[in-house]
Parts: sequence; structure tokens; C-alpha cells
Amino acid sequence: MININSDMGESFGIWKLGDDEALMPYITEANIACGFHASDPNHMRMTVALAKKYNIRVGAHFSLPDLQGFGRREMKMEREELFNVIVYQVGALKSFLDMAGVPLNHLKPHGALYGMAARQSDIANAIADVALHYQVPVFGLAGTCHEQVYTEREVTFVPEFYADLDYDENGGLIITRNHPHTDPDDAAEKCLRAVDDGKVKTVNGNWVSATVNTICVHSDTPNAVEVARSVREKLGDRVASPSPAYT
Repeated sequence: MININSDMGESFGIWKLGDDEALMPYITEANIACGFHASDPNHMRMTVALAKKYNIRVGAHFSLPDLQGFGRREMKMEREELFNVIVYQVGALKSFLDMAGVPLNHLKPHGALYGMAARQSDIANAIADVALHYQVPVFGLAGTCHEQVYTEREVTFVPEFYADLDYDENGGLIITRNHPHTDPDDAAEKCLRAVDDGKVKTVNGNWVSATVNTICVHSDTPNAVEVARSVREKLGDRVASPSPAYT
């Protein structure tokens, strides 16, 4: 079965980003921002409550400490320091999860950190260190250091596919600072082809392999709700069921 996830809780203070509640009916997993690229204690707690209301599994969406750049700028950081930065963020979210009776389901690095971990084994190993402590899976890109390192470290690796990002000739993501409007029908068809045929078309029109366990629709894509709805409808009964009601 395929899951649909979204990066959520990315509002900050009085500034609102995305419509998390409108997205909830179309996803099965929420990656909640932990305060270093977006979010704050109020939004973390509110997003956890929304996830519980809709029976959505919750993961920690941690970042490099880059609030001003929304976590989409690379930074140089040693493995131990990065480990501490990640634990700090996951620990903050987990406190709210514990209060709500919602388990931590997974980890997912955000933005530049996601890309760095796909290329640099020391970065991926820092993430694996945290995952082993919490005993949860990590979302990542198949065929990269994500898969290699997490698998070698015996961390459950969850291959992720993106409905609203383009792919290059190596099967890598083309990440932009701002996500543009995405055609919902095209996104849904792309996801269906990736799930059924294990292929995705690159920006140059060629086909490369794609491995999919969970599909991401970014909440800051301008028409994210329409994209998520279209993907959910196109995949139909291929999509996993919601979590059992939380206690």
C-alpha cells in the first residue's frame, strides 16, 4: 500500500503557510516542522492536534538551523553537532506527541538537509544515529545515501516520491526555493506511473526508475490541496488506510 505525506505545521507566529486542515483528508502521514526552518510551539501543538483528529500518522520534519532561509540553504556542520540539532527538534515535537497520545511514526529531513543526506554519508549517518535512538523509519530518496546508509545501519528506509517536484536524468530531485503551481492531473498521472510502472519522466523527457512507498505533496505548493486530492483519487485503493484512532 502507498502512503501520501505532507510537510506541515510550517506557519510561524502570525504568518500562515499552507492549509493543513484542508490537506488532512487526502493524506495518511504528516511531517510536522520542529521550529528550525518553520513552526513554533503553538503551531506544533495545533498541528499534532489536527493529525490526531484525522487519524494521521506523524513524523518529525527537522531541518538545519535556518529559519530565515526556510531550511533551504546548505550549512557545514559536523556529525555530532548535527545529531544534537536533530535530537533537539525531534524531542520538542515528541513532547507534544506524548501529551496528545500520538506515537512518533517516522523522521524526515527537510530541504537542504534532505539533499545533503542524499549525497553525503556523514550527514545520513547523523540522521541514522537519531533514528536508531527513537527506533523509527526515515523517509528518503531511493538510490542515494539515504537508502545506502539507513539500510546498512539497519534503519527502516521509506522510499519517497514527490508529486510536485521535477526529476533530473539521474533520478534526483530538482529543488527550488519556492514551489510553483502544479497541475493536479499531471501530478496524479505522474504518481500513478511511478507506483504502477516504477518510472518517472525527467525534465528532458526521458524515463528513469522510481521507487515509491510514500508520496509527498508540499503544503506550500500554491494549490497543494487540489494536487493532494487529485493524487488520492487517482491512486484509489492503492492508498493505505488511516491510522487506528489514537487513544
